[in-house]
Amino acid sequence: MIDIDMVEIVDVALLSFLVVAAIIMVRMHNLFGVVMTSGIYSLLSAAIFTTLDAVDVAFTEAAVGAGISTVLMLGTLAITGRFQKPARRSNALGAFAVVLVTGGALIWGTYDMPSFGDPTSPIQVSRVTERYIELSGEEIGIPNIVTSVLASYRGYDTLGETAVVFTAAVGVLLLLGRSRRQRRVVTEPRKREAEES
Repeated sequence: MIDIDMVEIVDVALLSFLVVAAIIMVRMHNLFGVVMTSGIYSLLSAAIFTTLDAVDVAFTEAAVGAGISTVLMLGTLAITGRFQKPARRSNALGAFAVVLVTGGALIWGTYDMPSFGDPTSPIQVSRVTERYIELSGEEIGIPNIVTSVLASYRGYDTLGETAVVFTAAVGVLLLLGRSRRQRRVVTEPRKREAEES
């Protein structure tokens, strides 16, 4: 009898849904559907991070990937249109080669990583990890270790990540507003000409 862990079944199911969502996104030409499928992909990613006990990363993925990104892409679609322009097939082979090389390099880079859950991995035997576990409650006053690491020990890093996301959101909103103003400037003279004639 094969001993199958329920967590493994959930992981395989989530990964399968993730692959299906990615294939649907690649094959779809309706950009509204692509944006919605992208939001589903981010939520599935957040669920996988949750099963891996990375709740802080899951929360960030759900908030930024499924939340803010989806809203910004929907705002962009309101200005540009819902359907993808026909693609030129001239450079598809070169793009596919770049994707294969990049994917191969990323997979090759994972061979140096320790096995999942390895108790002798550097993160498990580090003195810094021991300090976080033993003293973060006393030093920071926050009972949750992950929160104390993100909010205090890595506070500048978290502030930097937040600033990057905020800057990206402001940049996209400024571009959307500029495009909308330019369209208004172009269409107003045409409306006047139509009313006068």
